Amino acid sequence: MNTSSVSNLSIKNWSKDDQPIQRMQSLGTQSLSDAELLAVLIGSGTKGRSAVEIARDLLAKFNNSLNAIGKARLDEITSVEGIGLTTACRISAAIEIGKRRTKTDETPDLGTAVRIYNFMLPIMKDLDTEEFHIILMNQNFHFIKRLRISKGGISETAVDIRIIIREAVLNNATILACCHNHPSGSLRPSRADEELTRSIKNACQLMRIHFMDHVIVTDGAYYSFHEEGKI
Repeated sequence: MNTSSVSNLSIKNWSKDDQPIQRMQSLGTQSLSDAELLAVLIGSGTKGRSAVEIARDLLAKFNNSLNAIGKARLDEITSVEGIGLTTACRISAAIEIGKRRTKTDETPDLGTAVRIYNFMLPIMKDLDTEEFHIILMNQNFHFIKRLRISKGGISETAVDIRIIIREAVLNNATILACCHNHPSGSLRPSRADEELTRSIKNACQLMRIHFMDHVIVTDGAYYSFHEEGKI
């Protein structure tokens, strides 16, 4: 049965072969389209419109991109007719679970810039303001802890180096890397980025902590101060 022929019916009145949850149970999650996956989260439609139709409207609003929906604010999602705040929260939560699922290794080896980038990208790629994080490691470059030090505006964020060093000492870290995002997508470090990097390096040298790298993250590429010979 073609879903287009029953688009005006409630999902519960469709043939079992056309219901997203039934299809998921019989064929697996991977068999569902993006709209059907969203329909499972939406749950039920409105009068005259199925959950799949509402899901298609949501996708259309964001250029058929789940990545764009992941970056959307709750009020942008609820602007789609048929999606309330609870449903919008459910969709956002599901996307966040997907991001966190990519971090399966509790003690990853973060000894290179690309590993740091891959570790931080799920955390930073959807941010619309700058955040500055530190990654603390042991002498084998194994992950100890990640901490957000500051959150700022679109183009910059303030960082207290004393907090960075304190956290490294309290967590017995011997290696430290830092990371921040550029929501603009630009990979070029600012003068403030370069000055901050030098200051962190000097503070780490004083405390005998190895400052491994400062990585700038964008959605699709990174800039490494270490790889560029600036650390």
